[in-house]
Amino acid sequence: MTVSSTPSVMPTSFKSFNRSENSIDSNTDNSTQKFHSAVRAQLAQDIDVLFAYAELPNPLLDACRYVMTGQGKLVRPLLVASAFANVNDHSDKKSDNKFDKNTAISDDLASLLENDSDYDMARRAALAVELLHTYSLVHDDLPCMDDDDLRRGQPTAHIVFDEATALLAGDVLQTLAFEVLTAELPTFAPFDTAIASQLLAIFAPRARRMVSGQMLDLNAEASDSISQTDLEAIHRDKTGALIEAAMLMGGICAGATAPQRMALQECAQHIGLAFQVQDDILDVTTSTDTLGKPAGSDEKLDKSTYVKFMGVDKATSYAQSLFNDGRAAISRELSDNQNTDALLALIEWLWSRKK
Repeated sequence: MTVSSTPSVMPTSFKSFNRSENSIDSNTDNSTQKFHSAVRAQLAQDIDVLFAYAELPNPLLDACRYVMTGQGKLVRPLLVASAFANVNDHSDKKSDNKFDKNTAISDDLASLLENDSDYDMARRAALAVELLHTYSLVHDDLPCMDDDDLRRGQPTAHIVFDEATALLAGDVLQTLAFEVLTAELPTFAPFDTAIASQLLAIFAPRARRMVSGQMLDLNAEASDSISQTDLEAIHRDKTGALIEAAMLMGGICAGATAPQRMALQECAQHIGLAFQVQDDILDVTTSTDTLGKPAGSDEKLDKSTYVKFMGVDKATSYAQSLFNDGRAAISRELSDNQNTDALLALIEWLWSRKK
């Protein structure tokens, strides 16, 4: 059974999440803030449940908790939840049994939402993409890769612990990202076999693409002849693949139709590339304090970036055109009202982000 998880019906009883909420919600309306807050709160609880289940030894457990509870933007889990809400709400509007959003939400409905199996699969998907993303950051920061000492506003894992522990933390977060989709976890409904199979079919190849994109990025650092086309191919995998997975997984948990999945994938491909273009712009226009990681690191490593190819102004225009294409893909198939659409609201924030 699928229950609408638009901002007005998300559970309101969750404790506050300790990440930097203002970094996402300062320019969004109240209903979107409540939606994001509920997603963060649920994710925080689910991280605790997962680590209790996994029974990791220390210092591995401490390192995993450290990197999973920093000041991250949580873009990918929010994309899962927003895609779930978007598809689920759109399906409700198309059905004969339409949900009246003007009706006061009862405690029984909120309780049903918390225990609904479709929503629980979306919780698993949100946790999976955040685990995989965080693993990639931990490994990217290692001395053998980008050798960074600051991430999400705090010292990187290999600085706080040691290189071996950070390496193993990344390893176990990657394995947990897949395990969580079918693990028998307390506080979760039993996993849905059919949905889990679809999620793995989406998730696994895009996880592989993310790693391949990282290798291509490292190769490009040693090349003098990379083109903008080459750069886009790198980032469609390195950055875009996991964003694509997040949106598709959220849609699948809500029962997205084939046309809806195509719309989500098209949107994600535009947004994923736009996200990387923005990162390149922010790297040269924003301070380390605001970014939460070293500013100017791309220039230090002599990386090929969109700013290097296009300049800041043209790169900004390119990012805007990509966001416009992403919005259009969703609006054609999955949006009836931009003012109440969780996914479009998140895309608007992504366009206006400063970190």
